[in-house]
Amino acid sequence: MAADKTARKKHTQALRENVAHVLFALAACICILAVALICLFLLINGIPAMAEIGLPEFLFSTTWRPTADQFGVLTMIIGSLYVTAGAIILGVPLGLLCALFLSRFASRRVARLIRPGVELLAGIPSIVYGFFGLVVLVPIIRNSFDVQGMSILTAAIILGVMILPTIITVSQAALDAVPEHYYEGALALGANHERCVFRIVLPAALSGIMAAVILGVGRAIGETMAVVMIIGNQARIPASILDGARTLTGNIVLEMGYAADLHRGALIATAVVLFVFILIINLLFSVLKRRARL
Repeated sequence: MAADKTARKKHTQALRENVAHVLFALAACICILAVALICLFLLINGIPAMAEIGLPEFLFSTTWRPTADQFGVLTMIIGSLYVTAGAIILGVPLGLLCALFLSRFASRRVARLIRPGVELLAGIPSIVYGFFGLVVLVPIIRNSFDVQGMSILTAAIILGVMILPTIITVSQAALDAVPEHYYEGALALGANHERCVFRIVLPAALSGIMAAVILGVGRAIGETMAVVMIIGNQARIPASILDGARTLTGNIVLEMGYAADLHRGALIATAVVLFVFILIINLLFSVLKRRARL
């Protein structure tokens, strides 16, 4: 009787494991299928427009004039690069230091007070960030530098704040996952707390921190509404970070509502450029992560 009960229990457990395995595999297949369908849609609708316009003209021309069938996205590429670089410069160091503080320096009481604030930042809609930048940051920059105010600097500051929750959360998880005996071994060798954290724990968590940076960069590149509200949306090459610009995502959302024919195809081709741009960044970070492991 006991043997039959044990056999039924093992059979039930094996059945549950098989069902879970099938569900996880199905979820993975759905995700892969969704990405494949998005890629297929972009390529089918974007490549013909690139071919009609001409790839060199499309990528390297600085003139975007749909009424004259002139579609060059170089200005938008440069605008996206500037804004993303500014967000990384502002957001990554601040987010990493905050993650280090929460993981290795803050007391439990202080950490419990700060974590809800980080989670709240992640839950704020992007349009609220854009409205804050429009009402608060734009006037400050306008009065401080005697410029228009809607600029790359404004967009970079807002995006730097928007990527903080992603970088803080993922980086803290990576730091917390470092085996405790790494830290204890460094202490036993005579290193102080700060040296243990920055020389032992931080390098050990580098892989997870790089993943946090990748996710933050993806958030910065793909953000649209907040950037559209505060960057000025001027299709020209900016001379400084205080000038207005237009990003790839902003270009799509501003004109897709009324675009048709070649104009619509050029906007979808812009999405293809953005997609390839994100792939290149992911590949670069993967190469850097492999070198860091070596």
